Amino acid sequence: MKSWLSRLSAALLAVVCVASAAPAQAEKRIALVIGNNDYRNVPKLQKAVNDARTMGDTLKQLGFNVMLAENLNRQAFSETLLAFDRAVEPGDTAFFFYAGHGFEIAGQNFLLPTDVPAATEGQEELVRDASVLADRIIERLQNKKARTSILVFDACRNNPFERAGTRAVAGGGGLAPMTQLPEGVFSVFSAGPRQTALDRLSNDDANPNSVFTRTFAGELLQPGENLVQVAQRTRRLVSEMAETVKHKQIPVYFDQMVDDVFLNGIAKAQAEAAKPATPAQQVAALPPVSVPKLPKEDSINAPIASFSRHNGGWTVVFSIADPTLGISWRIGDRGDFRETGFMDTLDPRTRKRMPNPSIELPADAPAATIELRYVDTQGEMQGPFPIKFDPDAALIRDQRKILDMTATSWLSFREFNGLLVYYTHLMSYRCAIREVRIGIDTAVPDKVLKMPACNSRDPSAIPSDAQPYLKLAPQTKSVSVELTYRDGSVSEIKTFRR
Repeated sequence: MKSWLSRLSAALLAVVCVASAAPAQAEKRIALVIGNNDYRNVPKLQKAVNDARTMGDTLKQLGFNVMLAENLNRQAFSETLLAFDRAVEPGDTAFFFYAGHGFEIAGQNFLLPTDVPAATEGQEELVRDASVLADRIIERLQNKKARTSILVFDACRNNPFERAGTRAVAGGGGLAPMTQLPEGVFSVFSAGPRQTALDRLSNDDANPNSVFTRTFAGELLQPGENLVQVAQRTRRLVSEMAETVKHKQIPVYFDQMVDDVFLNGIAKAQAEAAKPATPAQQVAALPPVSVPKLPKEDSINAPIASFSRHNGGWTVVFSIADPTLGISWRIGDRGDFRETGFMDTLDPRTRKRMPNPSIELPADAPAATIELRYVDTQGEMQGPFPIKFDPDAALIRDQRKILDMTATSWLSFREFNGLLVYYTHLMSYRCAIREVRIGIDTAVPDKVLKMPACNSRDPSAIPSDAQPYLKLAPQTKSVSVELTYRDGSVSEIKTFRR
């Protein structure tokens, strides 16, 4: 009882003090920012150090503790990463920024220290051993249990190993897409696959930063924008600037965040709603609601939901960590809650019938907030918990998931009055796709497949006037394919052989 009263007193005191103190963050923000200019054996760079300094200043304004490192050789790179490891604690927001040479070998991205040796054809292992694997940085942050990991690479420059009169290491300009990120990780690349990032727009461009960094740093400071919005605006602005000099540079991002992440304030709509109607009081009073019960020793995990589109509408499947005795829901914050019912299955945790974890919504259901609540094993009602339903975003996410799981079905060959390659599967899930490129007898997709527009009312239906196949020359041996998804991320290149 004494322990319970102590916790209650502490909770009430925290509510009273909230108006007079700045909101504290449960986790700290820690950033490692690296810029490499002074390469010894490959071409030097001009702006990578400036880019790192600009990003360091920007992140400090956003409340990050910034570790800034410049012109790191291999040993210094490793020691700096080790110091970063030690600074990151469970629950932290970790930000890693790298400007310098990067190189892709066999689908893996390597960050090049300043003492990376010059290499020629067949010496890929030399580059691997002397460089830092980008995926390893993600693994280290996962091992440290960072709540949010943000990685930004302004490293999509030309092949640093190309030299006149020699054959270069097998690889290309730009970095490989990171499509298999773990949960809680967000990465941004300054340019897409096989694209190079511009340092400047012209010889008269006196800006000390690359085109990407000058844009991205500015967008990070925009209040009320989440990470996805920052990445999308950066992509559009950089692409437009590159087009003015007839260059193609479209930054890409890869998002495995569960929640929206705001580095500079909350969402604009939330900020407007939070504005007080009258001047703020100097002394805060308790809100006019009953004091909530303190949570049990085990904290409650908020439910999440997955959305699947089918011909009849939407199936929403709720995932609740705690064992439950009943589930109910409603659309919006008014009206009666509806029970989901029960399945003909016993839950071994409760020894009772398992509540049905799914509901159905009509195909034309508008964007809304679903409120979900459940009865725990003590018979207490938990919730309601808000779950956002955005049909457009959910459709894209659902179809993208299907495409990722069925990559072996993207193309199929048939012989009928000649050789045909069908892309019916891609056309059925086109709402998640921005562009499809194929390569005939080449590993580099260089032709764009024309796809009909997405029809959100019947997204999987193929229009009667659409042609879901391509006629090939009889001697064709293989077709490669690459998808650019709606969010700008790019798939791995898949090769289909007859």
